[in-house]
Amino acid sequence: MSLWRCAIGDCEARFEDVESAIVHQTNEHERHECQVCGTVVPEGYFAIRHAFDEHTRAEYVRSYDADSSAVRVRESVKDAIEKEVDLRAVVDQLDIEQPV
Repeated sequence: MSLWRCAIGDCEARFEDVESAIVHQTNEHERHECQVCGTVVPEGYFAIRHAFDEHTRAEYVRSYDADSSAVRVRESVKDAIEKEVDLRAVVDQLDIEQPV
């Protein structure tokens, strides 16, 4: 079993399952403001998901001064996560961990 690495900035946190990695990214890192539309989302997977589900590749490239290689890397990360993740489990963990 390979470990999932956070990889936000210089964070090297590793997790046995992707759900734990996403919960970590959501709870332990600053939020990300989308450079296309200004929406604030959790950094990491949710920021990548927002960018590619809500905007075109061209908008991403223009707004982030990215190239096709950067797009492919992020799409690859998104695809790898989505092959493994149980998003219901992530939401359930986030609901439990949020202060009342």
